[in-house]
Amino acid sequence: MPTSKIRTRFAPSPTGRMHVGNLRTALYAYLIAKHEGGDFILRIEDTDQERYVEGAVDIIYRTLEKTGLIHDEGPDRDGGVGPYVQSERQKQGIYMEYAKKLIAQGDAYYCFCTQEELSTMKRVVAGKEISIYDKRCLHLPKEEVERRLAAGDPYVIRFNMPTEGTTTFHDVIYGDITVNNEELEDLILIKSDGYPTYNFANVVDDHLMGITHVVRGNEYLSSAPKYNRIYEAFGWEIPVYVHCPLITNEEHQKLSKRSGHSSYEDLIEQGFVTEAVVNFVALLGWCPTENRELYTLQELTEAFDYHHMSKSPAVFDIVKLRWMNGEYLKKMDPAEFYERALPYMKQVLKKDYDFRKIAAMVQTRIEVFPDIPALIDFFETVPDYEISMYRHKKMKTTEESSLAVLKEVLPVLEAQEDYSNDPLYETLSAFVKEKGYKNGYVMWPLRTAVSGKQMTPAGATEIMEIIGKEETLARVSAAVEKLEAGL
Repeated sequence: MPTSKIRTRFAPSPTGRMHVGNLRTALYAYLIAKHEGGDFILRIEDTDQERYVEGAVDIIYRTLEKTGLIHDEGPDRDGGVGPYVQSERQKQGIYMEYAKKLIAQGDAYYCFCTQEELSTMKRVVAGKEISIYDKRCLHLPKEEVERRLAAGDPYVIRFNMPTEGTTTFHDVIYGDITVNNEELEDLILIKSDGYPTYNFANVVDDHLMGITHVVRGNEYLSSAPKYNRIYEAFGWEIPVYVHCPLITNEEHQKLSKRSGHSSYEDLIEQGFVTEAVVNFVALLGWCPTENRELYTLQELTEAFDYHHMSKSPAVFDIVKLRWMNGEYLKKMDPAEFYERALPYMKQVLKKDYDFRKIAAMVQTRIEVFPDIPALIDFFETVPDYEISMYRHKKMKTTEESSLAVLKEVLPVLEAQEDYSNDPLYETLSAFVKEKGYKNGYVMWPLRTAVSGKQMTPAGATEIMEIIGKEETLARVSAAVEKLEAGL
């Protein structure tokens, strides 16, 4: 299917949650296509039946939809080159048809070797002993091949790789890479169960679907020479290869499921928002030309240039992702933020509070939603704290001065009827002015008394507005007793 239009594909295997590396592959394939006004195709590669996980196809669809990576063609959107599910293509005999074409032209052959026979095949390459098939079935007489096929003997179909010389392939990121042909084993095209191997199905499908740019992880670099040999045997045009760098954890080890944040769904469950995850993943191996880090998907589409991808491994920096997520939370519509924050607030707050006001307090102070409970739990109950918390050099407060101030201000708070933030603040400001104090000299001990925390999402009067007059007076009185007992 020759085309002048850029066509990329995302071809996941339905084996569970979508790994961050797979999401990045999908994102880069989407951006490469959309940056040039091309097509982004979804193909489900389910030929490895042993690894198939029930419900995993739904995860693929759901993840692509939520991240905004909408495909132009796929199992649910026929663009004329379907089916877009490899098991369905296998049932139509597509892969066997092309494998037999290679046999007919002498580029592939039937192999009847048993596992026991294969285990004995070793060859020394570059001073190292490796297992490489010795081509013994390549030389079987045609009559014997036909006899064994007729007898129903198990077989695979292998590609006949050259054993001398070199094979060179070009990758946009890594440049020209050359391998010695003696290292290329005769690739299995069709397995004994009749299913194609991942490598063969990829080549056939990419050609028939008109894929112009193949985006995948750099763990497939070593397979590229084999792909090229198949393309050349058919006389097909070789696509542009874009191999993405490895993603590692902070210890520079391959990002694994044990990290706890290796999949898209892991991250969403941990309180990250989709927009931040997509933005963060885009920067795992790509460097924008602008000096900025925050991009919407549309902005990424406009800015993305795969020639600026890196060869070096990309570190999954959870600290950076948390920061980036916090930036997205700050910009989030307050109504949406409230709806998404509410379940986290209700984890620790059981009384009838003004949750909208609390949400407004925390929106600019958290990085992920699960930060909320520890930030606001003091509204429910003041934690036990050391009286040294009243000491603050900048505010010039001590335990003794705080005790005196709280005793002075308690009657003022008792006389105050309106516990809305503004009237409370006006009353306390008048008290500060009358006494000739600095603002923080009063507000620091007062905030400590009503929260019991060093850091809070709001000032003293905002907290007092939420907890109300009765609770405020009870907490200030308790603080006075605590200070008196501790001094």
